Amino acid sequence: MLYRFMLIGLILCWSVSVNGQEPVDQQMIAKIKMEGFQRSQVMKTLRYLTDVAGPRLTGSPNWRHAGEWSRDTLKDWGLKNSKLEPWGTFGRGWSIEAFSIEMLEPQYQPLLAYPKAWTPSSDGIITGAPEFIEIASEKDFEKYKGKLAGKIVMNRKPAPAGPHFEADARRNTDEFLADRAEAISPGGASTFWDLQKRRVTFRKRRNDLRAFYREEGIAALIEPSGRDHGVLRVSSEGSQDMDSEDTYPAFVMAKAHYGRILRLMDQDIPVSISLRLKTRFHTDDTRGYNVIAEIPGTDDELKAEIVMLGGHLDSWHSGTGATDNAAGCAVMMEAVRILKALDIQPRRTIRIALWSGEEQGLLGSIGYVNTHFADLETMELKSEHEKLSGYFNLDNGTGKIRGIYLQGNEGVRPIFEAYMKPFEYLGATTISTRNTGGTDHLSFNWAGLPGFQFIQDSIEYGTRTHHTNMDVSEYVVEGDLKQASVVIATFVYHTAMRDEKLPRMPLPTPPEPEEEKMPAQ
Repeated sequence: MLYRFMLIGLILCWSVSVNGQEPVDQQMIAKIKMEGFQRSQVMKTLRYLTDVAGPRLTGSPNWRHAGEWSRDTLKDWGLKNSKLEPWGTFGRGWSIEAFSIEMLEPQYQPLLAYPKAWTPSSDGIITGAPEFIEIASEKDFEKYKGKLAGKIVMNRKPAPAGPHFEADARRNTDEFLADRAEAISPGGASTFWDLQKRRVTFRKRRNDLRAFYREEGIAALIEPSGRDHGVLRVSSEGSQDMDSEDTYPAFVMAKAHYGRILRLMDQDIPVSISLRLKTRFHTDDTRGYNVIAEIPGTDDELKAEIVMLGGHLDSWHSGTGATDNAAGCAVMMEAVRILKALDIQPRRTIRIALWSGEEQGLLGSIGYVNTHFADLETMELKSEHEKLSGYFNLDNGTGKIRGIYLQGNEGVRPIFEAYMKPFEYLGATTISTRNTGGTDHLSFNWAGLPGFQFIQDSIEYGTRTHHTNMDVSEYVVEGDLKQASVVIATFVYHTAMRDEKLPRMPLPTPPEPEEEKMPAQ
């Protein structure tokens, strides 16, 4: 009788594989939900990363603070091998010490603007009439050549602004999710080599414009924000390269203030602007780092294999990087905290990674993949390549998980359908074969490894918070982060416990070297 009860209990704990269905441990999922929903620490983690550590530009003291705190917190939770692991040379760090920008004439007005990253300090206070220009391509350089020395340059007109009759925040609609679920072709795939070509083209265009400004000797640059309602979308103007020759401070200004200045100038009304900027470059350590920690595997045959989860810890600097991507990092840290609190004994090793350099082109995850799994340039495989089961990423804001992108890997569909089933009542329903890009799972895909990004509700990510001064913890949805933590803890646990690694796609093939063209006769 006791044996019979034990057998019934075992069947209830596991949805046993029937007709090839992937088994899931229902009892463990119940425990994960209990820990993640009733004893969550995800908001405590997020608020430290945002309110205390602050904006986390790669190479800055703030990133180092956040990285060391995350490393130590993971260690305190009982994870092993917690460390800051260098991935290569990044360059110099950068931070702001003070700035101001204001209109003096025709009336005094403080101007809503923010410095762009890696721009140098101004030479004291710069005051003068702004000069409006429009440079959209190299052919525009000639008409301004020799005319901009010492000028406060305003380049480009802002896009039209106006009322927003629809809410900036939104959940994914049934139609959106159905479109993702019914997709047949992955679409939109790009290789590591495609990225390198695009990066070369982008850098040339950007560097040509910066070189023109330097040669002209402009005093400062002001550009309009791409967002409405006083939201400043700010990235970089200078470079982290040690030999960068940037000589002018650069700002992004709110559309309304930028537009007022242009309208005054159009009416031939004199405008005077005053600005100052004090920044600091950090060159004591030019390496880039990732935060790494593990829950070691316990199965003698499988413990050398790895299941990874992660998100990027770095951010831009005008906000505190809450939705991009302290939210993703807090969720991933919470997922491993949940598993550790439940004292799981995973068959495979579970490894968390919090990346740096994502905003500069996935640098931290690319460096990690190059070191551990494969040389992405040549596709020469490293010994650890065969040991990775899969990588799960979160980096699309605060929204709850609604599904997962397969990146064309149809082999994992039935597995993820089983993992997702217990969360249908929480809105996580969609399995999409589509590729999605722009974040660190791509570094794994480019090495032929299973890397996945979850489908999330956008909330205000694309309208208000992404790369802006409004990317702060006030715009994070606590319930969504709890849901995401529980879903990901479940995915990671079951991937660590299954008999086989996750199915893989074929290895990418490096392009043939381009033949040098013979010179014309």
